[in-house]
Amino acid sequence: MQHENAQQHGPSKTTLKLAFASIGVVFGDIGTSPLYAMREALDPVVAAGGDLRAAVLGVASLLIWALILIVTLKYVVFLMRADNKGEGGILSLVVLVETLLRKKGGIVLALGMIGAAFFFGDAMITPAMSVLSAVEGLKVVNEGFAPYIVPLTLGILVTLFLFQYKGTAGVAQLFAPITFVWFLTLGVMGGVHIFDDLEILYAFNPAYGLSMLIDRPGLALLVFGGVFLAVTGGEALYADMGHFGPKPMRIAWLSVVFPGLILNYLGQGAFIISHPHAVENPFFLMVSGWLVVPLVILAMVVTVIASQAVITGAFSIAQQAMSLGLFPRMNITHTSETEHGQIYVAQINWMLLVGVVILVLVFKSSNNLASAYGIAVNTSMVVDSILAVIFFWKSRTLPRWFVIPSIMLILAIELVFLAANGLKLANGGYMPVLLGATIIMLMFTWMRGRQALAAKLRKESVELLPLLESLERRQPTRVAGAAVFLQTDPVYAPSALMHNLKHNRVLHDRLVFVTAETTSEPRIDNENRVRVKQLPLGAWLVEARFGYMEQPDVPKALRACAPFGLEIDPRQASYFLGRRVIRMSARSSLPFWQQRLFIMMANHSARAIEFFRIPPDRVVELGMQMSV
Repeated sequence: MQHENAQQHGPSKTTLKLAFASIGVVFGDIGTSPLYAMREALDPVVAAGGDLRAAVLGVASLLIWALILIVTLKYVVFLMRADNKGEGGILSLVVLVETLLRKKGGIVLALGMIGAAFFFGDAMITPAMSVLSAVEGLKVVNEGFAPYIVPLTLGILVTLFLFQYKGTAGVAQLFAPITFVWFLTLGVMGGVHIFDDLEILYAFNPAYGLSMLIDRPGLALLVFGGVFLAVTGGEALYADMGHFGPKPMRIAWLSVVFPGLILNYLGQGAFIISHPHAVENPFFLMVSGWLVVPLVILAMVVTVIASQAVITGAFSIAQQAMSLGLFPRMNITHTSETEHGQIYVAQINWMLLVGVVILVLVFKSSNNLASAYGIAVNTSMVVDSILAVIFFWKSRTLPRWFVIPSIMLILAIELVFLAANGLKLANGGYMPVLLGATIIMLMFTWMRGRQALAAKLRKESVELLPLLESLERRQPTRVAGAAVFLQTDPVYAPSALMHNLKHNRVLHDRLVFVTAETTSEPRIDNENRVRVKQLPLGAWLVEARFGYMEQPDVPKALRACAPFGLEIDPRQASYFLGRRVIRMSARSSLPFWQQRLFIMMANHSARAIEFFRIPPDRVVELGMQMSV
């Protein structure tokens, strides 16, 4: 959905409208970082009793250059060019790289699985971290609020997840103006306090950040863990690209978000140099008097908006993972008639809610949570960089001599960040790692189980063409009407057909065999939706194609067959589906624990009726038992 109809004299109205809208959806996560990034980065210095002034200059320098290199150069300049028909995100990048290498699976898919799994870890930690840090602002108003911080945070988060099924269309109009006011507030707060100590402007010189790394590498690594928190929303920028297109997002970043963030970090730095006691919570201490309460309320609202963006991203990644065969089928609800990207996946929603509640109850403060935060996003970012190197090397969309060394430099910085975040493993960093590892194991099990099942089905199945030819010679009883059979492989006869023949010994007048194929494009237009082929016995083979961002819709595909001579009313046809009951087997290539896990996932996956949008009152299900 790219809107690049800008005239010569500047961006068009549509582009500017989209740029404004994107501020609310895309930049919330990175916009809430000033609440805690500076505080967390300076924490180790204060604990070690180092020179605070030098540390502030070093940290401010690192913050500025992290935003310039990782977010601006890598995501805004480079990765926004690596789009799959306008769609971004780690799994889109995997599909692009696989297409360029002309090879599916292998190391590229493995990297994609790691990146996607850790994105879910981030989708749990971001809401917990950002809402907690905003609610903690109440302590600045009055210390008496301290015992109420965790219950209030939980209340806000539970409400947020309970309302997900309604979709964001209704409130999304409010997101942009509120987040815009937030970035203006960040800029003004920072801009005013820069004058507390103008020497903070030296932070634009990267030497201050580097000297910190060279002089005290051990301490600098701990500081790096805090600095990384300033770039944690970068991944969401790329993942949400399909909603707004690269140009509006670049305008929003360069004109509103980036200046607001830089001014705020510089202001916090100058304020700490002139008021060293403020290092415990510089963000809220920058304002005084009656202004604190409105700022805390604004921060709470913005952190909820930021959490919403990450949750929406998780739904989108889950949908892509289902299409690519990494996740079992789940029911997807489309929450908006007009916006194709607005979806709700119930299982993912409740999984995230449980994770978020556990995180808040276990860690209790944003200070403690900061140790768990970062590692998940960092891993996703490293995967993005590795895939980006392959993409730009093969696609040559930008000059190699410039883009490859740049991404290599950024990758090196990200690996230093990863080492820094690795130091937090014992203090809570194990949480996202465990979570990511669990999701990777589930994906791997689902893939292996599906492959084992497909191999077994192929071995036990009968080829469709020879079967139809033999039935033409010795025809069974025919009854009026159309029968639609869903099949996983167009070469073999679906199990539902075999069971129907075996038990009912009849066939309908019109037989339609449908395969649903997921393509490497995000969406397919209706002209290219189906390929139709006539088979013996008056049967038809329909190959329906769906993009990896679309939900398969069999009735819609059947309606698209009319131009090819197959006129069928999807509401009048009978749909025959095979329902497999999977059993354990001692002869399976999968170990017992993996078979158990696969069977559990298969039993909980959405039924084909809902997933393929088949009218439930027209379905005949035929059960069969199988072992993996």
